[in-house]
Amino acid sequence: MNSTPPSTYGELRAELAALTTEAFRPDLAEIDRLPTLEIAQIMNGEDKTVPAAVAGQLPRIAAAIDATAERMSRGGRLIYAGAGTAGRLGVLDASECPPTFNTDPAEVIGLIAGGPSAMVKAVEGAEDSKELAAADLDALRLTAQDTVVGISASGRTPYAIGAVEHARSRGALTIGLSCNAASPLGAAADHGIEVVVGPELLTGSTRLKAGTAQKLVLNMISTITMIRLGKTYGNLMVDLRTSNEKLRARSRRIVALATGASDEEIERALTATDGEVKNAILTILGSVDGATAARLLAESQGHLRAALQSARTN
Repeated sequence: MNSTPPSTYGELRAELAALTTEAFRPDLAEIDRLPTLEIAQIMNGEDKTVPAAVAGQLPRIAAAIDATAERMSRGGRLIYAGAGTAGRLGVLDASECPPTFNTDPAEVIGLIAGGPSAMVKAVEGAEDSKELAAADLDALRLTAQDTVVGISASGRTPYAIGAVEHARSRGALTIGLSCNAASPLGAAADHGIEVVVGPELLTGSTRLKAGTAQKLVLNMISTITMIRLGKTYGNLMVDLRTSNEKLRARSRRIVALATGASDEEIERALTATDGEVKNAILTILGSVDGATAARLLAESQGHLRAALQSARTN
């Protein structure tokens, strides 16, 4: 039996009523009576406002990314922490880094309140625990080189705030991503990013505009951080992991786009570098063998442009 006193529910209702993400839209009160196409047009119109809201936070996003990349260049990790939709978005972004950027799964990590099972089924009460967030971070052996991104549409979720507070107490870099202004999460973090997208089409359904905004920002954090770390060459994913036939075909296309080499030369380069795209490009453009390419990339901390410059001047 639930023992939460009615007075507490009253306080929570008042808190929710004050949040932009929970605001009721009287103009949409009859939306269920509209034709499907008109509902879709309204929803599409709402979605169009999200990029503009993200644009308003770009200076804060860029500062957070630069700080994250600096920590990661010294061996730190990027750790997302959130509950519900926010947590799932963090786990999704983390899971896409290994195949895209050839990162170790331990370099970019997604924590969701309640653990992996919460990806598909809500775990009762998990989002309300700051202590659970601290325990999850302790299990990862958090260090001062790490970056922790707390994600919460409301900006008041205890799990996300607890993760940021605990990480900051350990000297880690902290980022708070929310969709309400002057949020407790933003205040708790070194870098507060508050993308205010306004009330949702369905009252309080923050998997909609708020979820889209969070996905856009997480895309920026991971992608631009990896660009800063040398995981790309121009706009080519030269560090992708070739784990299936589609990616093997893509790797050959990337080498071709970067070098203009023939198919035969590309196959020779990939064979000489054990299928490593970045190394193969360096062997072709820098006219070096596979072992030299590996050494030059190690000396340049994986930055292909710097390694290529070294190859051309030696």
